[in-house]
Amino acid sequence: MTKILLVEDNEVNSFMMLRRLQKRGYQVVHAADGVQAIAIAQAETPDLILMDMSLPVLDGWQATQQIKAAPTTHTIPIIALTAHALAGDRERCLAAGCDEYETKPVNFNQLLEKMHFFLNKPL
Repeated sequence: MTKILLVEDNEVNSFMMLRRLQKRGYQVVHAADGVQAIAIAQAETPDLILMDMSLPVLDGWQATQQIKAAPTTHTIPIIALTAHALAGDRERCLAAGCDEYETKPVNFNQLLEKMHFFLNKPL
C-alpha cells in the first residue's frame, strides 16, 4: 500500500484530506508540525509527502529543506500544499526542495494527478 505523509496543522483540513486519501486506498500518516514531519519521514519513509508550508514549531520550508538534505529521505517527493498563492510563492516552495506545488483550497483531482505522476501510478 502506498504510504503518504500528510503534514497539516489545521485539524479540519487534515481530517478531510486524510479521509479522501484513505478512500483512494492510500495509507496516511499525519504530522502537525515540521519537527514531527521530519521525524515521521525518517521513521516511516513514506512514498510521498504532502507538506503544508505554514506550520507551527518548524515551518514547511525548513522541514522540506531538512528532509531533502537527509540521505535517507532526500528522494521522497514533496508536494507543497499552501495558501501562499502570490507571485513567487511557487518558486519559493520549489527552491526549498518541494517537487510540486498546490494551492489551498486544494483541487483534489488536480492534486491526485500530481501525486500519481510522482508515484508513477495511473489514475
